Amino acid sequence: MKTLPLRLTPGQDLREALEAAVRAQGCQAAFVLSGIGSLVDARIRFAGADESLRICGNSEILSLSGTVGVGAAGDAGRGHSHLHMAVAAATGEVFGGHVAPGCQVRTTAEVLLALLPEWAFTREADASTGFAELVVKAREA
Repeated sequence: MKTLPLRLTPGQDLREALEAAVRAQGCQAAFVLSGIGSLVDARIRFAGADESLRICGNSEILSLSGTVGVGAAGDAGRGHSHLHMAVAAATGEVFGGHVAPGCQVRTTAEVLLALLPEWAFTREADASTGFAELVVKAREA
């Protein structure tokens, strides 16, 4: 395992930036060890919901965790990430759930990743849950 500290900058999409950072390291799998920062118009999907909630305005990332998976070459860069976060809106109200696409960094996001160069994360349909679930595989050379 190798660690990768990151500082994301204003305007970056949180999820896309984390996947790009893992890909740039030549890895296909990582875990988020820690994450804080600020967002504009955060998007969180609650458990069982089909659509994400847009938290309008400025918010603070209180915690960020999960897996970051990026496709192998030829997989069209498809992400296999599963991220959760807790954010506080400008009012202090706290929301938590799945990180949805479109979470734009406001001033900064400070994230520590654990890179797993020998492993690959993908998502495959699981008949018992009805969802695409994590599949962990040894990375092909």
